[in-house]
Amino acid sequence: MLENLFKLTERRTDVRTELIAGLTTFLTAAYIVFVNPNILSNTGMDKGALITVTCIVAGLSSILMGLWANAPIMMAPGMGLNAFFAFALVLGQGVPWQQALGVVFISGIIFLILTFLGIRERIVKAIPASLRIATSVGIGLFIAFIGMQGLGLIVKNDAVLVGLGTMNKTVLLGLVGLLLIVILEIRKIKGSILIGILATALVGMIFKLSPFPGGFVSMPPSMAPVAFKLDIMGALKVSLWASIFSFMFVDLFDSLGTLLAVCREAGLEKDGDIKDLPKMLSADAVATVFGSLLGTSTTTSYIESASGVAEGGRSGMTAVTTGVLFLLSAFFTPVIGAVQAYATAPALIIVGIFMMRGIGQINFYDFEEGVPAFLTFILMPLTYSIAQGLVFGFIAYALIKLLVGKARELDPILMVIAVLCLASLLV
Repeated sequence: MLENLFKLTERRTDVRTELIAGLTTFLTAAYIVFVNPNILSNTGMDKGALITVTCIVAGLSSILMGLWANAPIMMAPGMGLNAFFAFALVLGQGVPWQQALGVVFISGIIFLILTFLGIRERIVKAIPASLRIATSVGIGLFIAFIGMQGLGLIVKNDAVLVGLGTMNKTVLLGLVGLLLIVILEIRKIKGSILIGILATALVGMIFKLSPFPGGFVSMPPSMAPVAFKLDIMGALKVSLWASIFSFMFVDLFDSLGTLLAVCREAGLEKDGDIKDLPKMLSADAVATVFGSLLGTSTTTSYIESASGVAEGGRSGMTAVTTGVLFLLSAFFTPVIGAVQAYATAPALIIVGIFMMRGIGQINFYDFEEGVPAFLTFILMPLTYSIAQGLVFGFIAYALIKLLVGKARELDPILMVIAVLCLASLLV
């Protein structure tokens, strides 16, 4: 049954590998269960309800991706998009959170229409190979940077923006965990990332750097305070059109960037095409609509999926496993909280290294390809945004082609994207 459903032999994987990959993805991304409610609760939304909503949306959306698109990609409320929802739209513009959820709902519906019309898939095919590779590299740098921040290895520095953190016990333990994963990888030990996460967390608990779980099971809070409270009609007013466009724009490039990078690492890309991409994009759009109904900001594909892919995840069984664990996490939040950032951060750094592998395929001697690719991958971590890296990459690629007299080589869709990217920067 599982063989027929997920095509395990065709994808060169097996049940054990997929289960380990799904668990690894979950442990790497489980922080969203705590972070998303913390961010959205600033708007006045009930935090307890948000915890349950986050678990359910991440769980069911990931299962949808796994069953519908057979892709090893998890979904959850997007980081960055939730901050935009809370701090820019609700707190910044004074929009009630109910209307803000309506904005998310409308952007999801428009995304769904664009997906059914094949426009989102057409956009993916218009992206040149050099920018696709640069996207993977850039997200690798970005996720490694996030890991280093989570570990405390890299910290804020007012003089030079960032600097080296204090070499305290948790940082040193995290670096030991990183070294453990590296050694296990060199020795070709399956499940190296998962082993590293669990071993690091356990050692931290033994040496009292973090507490053992205070309990194991708790009933999830009710979703009633936020579920189905969205105000769709209020979100249709002209003053919110720009916000709808902003959500669409950021989610478009974040999700596309993630899908391109993760699918490439999973070997699902062939001759520039990704198998079942329309289904992946449909699942992404449906998840956004579903999430807004239950009471959370835009749901999107997660780059942390790359940690499961690095463990050998190649099919939708990885995503289904992750989704089931998210659903169960609503009942086991004390256990999830026991795995601290210093234990999961090394996994993110390793994944970043994995995703850097394609950089040698970019021809930096050819500035027409090399410069846009460089801007794409360097600006993702520096701007803390996958979308901004893509924006500058698209603009640079189109502008250079135009200025050197090679406009005929530009795909019309790419030209439209570049113009929209330029408009977004100016606005």
